[in-house]
Amino acid sequence: MLYRYIKGSVTSPDDLRKPDIYCAVAGRLAEWHATVPCIQQAKPASNGASHQHGNGNGTSNGNGAGHEDRQTVIDNVAPGKLPPNVWTVMQKWIFALPDTTAEQKARQRTLQVELDSLVEQLSQRPGLGVNGLVFAHCDLLSGNVIILPGQPGDVEGAKSVTFIDYEYATPSPAAFDLANHFAEWGGFDCDWSVMPTRAQRQTFITKYIESYFASQQSEVDREAEVTKLMDEVDLFRGVPGFYWGIWALIQATISDIDFDYASYAETRLSEYWAWKAESDGSRAAAGADKPLREKRWEQSE
Repeated sequence: MLYRYIKGSVTSPDDLRKPDIYCAVAGRLAEWHATVPCIQQAKPASNGASHQHGNGNGTSNGNGAGHEDRQTVIDNVAPGKLPPNVWTVMQKWIFALPDTTAEQKARQRTLQVELDSLVEQLSQRPGLGVNGLVFAHCDLLSGNVIILPGQPGDVEGAKSVTFIDYEYATPSPAAFDLANHFAEWGGFDCDWSVMPTRAQRQTFITKYIESYFASQQSEVDREAEVTKLMDEVDLFRGVPGFYWGIWALIQATISDIDFDYASYAETRLSEYWAWKAESDGSRAAAGADKPLREKRWEQSE
């Protein structure tokens, strides 16, 4: 389906790593986050809502009498956050995972435990937007970034970009959207050797903060805001791997596209597990080598 034609050129993962392009992406994404409202409908929480998901199987794929109860769990997965949001999306996906075999059931239970932990750690953190949520793109890979043609009066050398494909757009912490975009610097090949260094992230986030508060016409301590968002993105850096790992596990069973979703799922989930092992100290305690992605992330320049 064609919604609208946009004249321009699609970026590649290499393009995303060019300073003129990633600064343009930062500015445009900040405008989006600052001005596009999160339109949500409040739903009353059920008194019976619970995070005791059991094994997550049986009627978890949308069939049977438990559907309404599952929807209540989905809507209330992150207390105080009106659905839909990135947390409800992940809960919905976990319920949709294949659960025919014992191995599939065990993986579903494991991923549910991890989601509950992520929600507890991250869903109530303060952040930009309303109640810590902005309307996020959530799929800002290179194929969804369009470089627009130059216009008379443009600053020499400056680039302008816009975005396409809003299929996964939903209210989310801004830090998730940024961390998700940074993961896309490596493309579908997940080349972690080109993840943005700390200096690159700081340049991106500085431009983002400038654009965000300019769009809101707000005066703030921008240096302090950059520091806060740098820290938040650091905390969220492993969540995109969890998000897309679950998605790919589902696609591996339903998609007709010629793509190895099963392998992609394992690659993205390994990104999450590496982040968790680094964050909780278990990698260091075991004396294991630091994964390439984590090495690159902590690299200064």
